[in-house]
Amino acid sequence: MIELAAVFAVAGAASNAVGTAFQRKAASASSKGGLRLLAELVRRPAWVIGIVGVAGAALFQSLALVNGPLALVQPLFILELPFALLVSVPLMRRRLPHWGWWGVTAVVAGLALALTAAAPHGVTHQATVSRWIPALGLCLGAMAAAVLVAGRGRPAALRAVLLGAGAAIGNALTAALLKSATGTFAESGPTAFLTSWQTYGFALTGVAAVLLLENALQAGPLAASQPALTIGDAVVSLALGIFLFGEEIRTGWWLLPELLGALLIVAGVLVLSRAVQGMVELGKR
Repeated sequence: MIELAAVFAVAGAASNAVGTAFQRKAASASSKGGLRLLAELVRRPAWVIGIVGVAGAALFQSLALVNGPLALVQPLFILELPFALLVSVPLMRRRLPHWGWWGVTAVVAGLALALTAAAPHGVTHQATVSRWIPALGLCLGAMAAAVLVAGRGRPAALRAVLLGAGAAIGNALTAALLKSATGTFAESGPTAFLTSWQTYGFALTGVAAVLLLENALQAGPLAASQPALTIGDAVVSLALGIFLFGEEIRTGWWLLPELLGALLIVAGVLVLSRAVQGMVELGKR
């Protein structure tokens, strides 16, 4: 089932990348804002494709979390970044700097190395209240602290890092709540799913994570917010998977290739974040 979870997670990352790319294409062609922007976007085929992609990503993520550990599924969503570049470069008629593809290679190779060495396992879907309470307290407290510290007057890059980290924690917590809720659905049916507090919990934390992400992107450069978002999500998801659901990874000498893989991912994300800012229109130098 872990192999199936990995397939669904990769499909989710690809679907979300497609959705995000098409939504950005649709939004970039309009100068309107607020509700007028939304009213215009719903009539654009590119925006509709984007919404379908995002919805598909949510479905794939749910299927992945039902079949595999959180510590495997969420790190695989790091692939959304290189997938998004592969889709958006031709879609937006942009050219990625040649050195940006080294970032793609580093992310993919690092993720493969880290997950192969760690071999996350464990398929428990539920956690006790005694574990949920501290997990919720720490995650929500950290998100609130990120917002408070990233107040007006802080340097733009610092604000982007802090808000990106807050969004990452929110994404990881949302995934943990989603795993519990979808496990309830699979085991007990729709009635139990609709009466589970985790169902409404992941909806609320998901909205909060999106708001933090939007503010992070607005606050400062992508090169500051994206690494905090991407790496933070994977690290916090790993911690929540171990603490809440008793998931395990290999330790001992396996920690060396795991660390090497993590360093490759960090380097690749940093390169890609800067490469995105260096993209130019096709036909221009």
